[in-house]
Amino acid sequence: MKYVIIIPDGCADEPIEALGGKTPLQAAKLPTMDALAAKGCMALANNTPSHFPAGSEVANLCLLGYDPNEYFTGRAPLEAAAQGIQLGKHDFAIRCNLVTIDDQIMTDFTADHVSTEEATELLASCQKELLGDTACDARLEFVPGVSYRNLLIYRGDADTPAPFSSETRTSAPHDLTDLSVVDDFPRGPGSDILVRLMSDSAALLADHPVNKKRIADGKRPATNLWLWGLGGAPAMPTFEQRFGVRGVMITAVDLLRGIAALVGWPRIDVVGATGYLDTDYAAKGRAAVNALADYDLVCVHIEAPDEASHEGRHDEKIKALEQIDQHIVAPLVAALTDSGPHRILITPDHPTFCSTKKHTHGMVPLLMAGDAIEADTQTTYDELAAEAAGRRFDHGWDLMDAFVQPK
Repeated sequence: MKYVIIIPDGCADEPIEALGGKTPLQAAKLPTMDALAAKGCMALANNTPSHFPAGSEVANLCLLGYDPNEYFTGRAPLEAAAQGIQLGKHDFAIRCNLVTIDDQIMTDFTADHVSTEEATELLASCQKELLGDTACDARLEFVPGVSYRNLLIYRGDADTPAPFSSETRTSAPHDLTDLSVVDDFPRGPGSDILVRLMSDSAALLADHPVNKKRIADGKRPATNLWLWGLGGAPAMPTFEQRFGVRGVMITAVDLLRGIAALVGWPRIDVVGATGYLDTDYAAKGRAAVNALADYDLVCVHIEAPDEASHEGRHDEKIKALEQIDQHIVAPLVAALTDSGPHRILITPDHPTFCSTKKHTHGMVPLLMAGDAIEADTQTTYDELAAEAAGRRFDHGWDLMDAFVQPK
């Protein structure tokens, strides 16, 4: 049995007036997904329990069969795993965005998609200028990632555990787009350290040569550090231990790379995969088809629909969905048809509404098709069809048990 999981991140949405009351999934032309819906079954799943943030970190763990109540410690530790950073029992990882804040408004949580090279230079300055001689600062290190997505690592020990804890509260910058940040700085244990670094970064970055050049080039500057999503080291069984199949991850996003590392999946890095609207969909599709020869399960994550939602661009969200249907779903369906017994699952992790530009809690539509999956009466892949099908996974982590057929 071969398995394919396709995750069009954040593709679930609400009806949009400009689309005649349709959602982007309903408005998009998705012939391959609709054909699969006619052959398979639809359902709704809740991957974002209400007591957790409505983010990709919790939602993707749920989607892959891991109860966040047992396994989730924070977003940043997942991204640390993506970079091969080992966290000890007294260590903490903290997500560090480079953002653009103008007059206390979160103008851009990506700092206009600051380049990795620029981010690396900015963080080197932060390491040198913002971290002083205190015992705590000596244990902190900024670690560049990809573009605006970076980390701050705290190394503790038995005698000097981290000042942070699971009670430290932070806010995701992508949920603050176009909103005031005044009331969303960290709170709780260790928050004074995080707030100091975030506040002090404004003066340092204001006159930085990287930002001066960006402004001269007509780009937004990276005005601030935004620290959030912190947590300690997670521990979880591998996917193969849980479900008996060997998987591989294809994604351009560190968060998913980190989850893959923690569940024991290698990853395939695709040239041209950017984690944005300009990603090379066809290259990801080819890589997924090729991976079927070596793995029981191939998981393809595509960030573009979520990015379009965060920008409030329903037209770009529709384009992304159509590209996924044509260049990823279609070639995989063709390859699976020739490979023998197989199953395919298509589902977003969480809803992201174009109207609010935010992740949100709520059910997402999923489609399963393939061997021994009984067809229902639905013929399109969208939110209304999934609701009409009547099947629900109120705990998203139960979905994988229904999808993976035990060996």
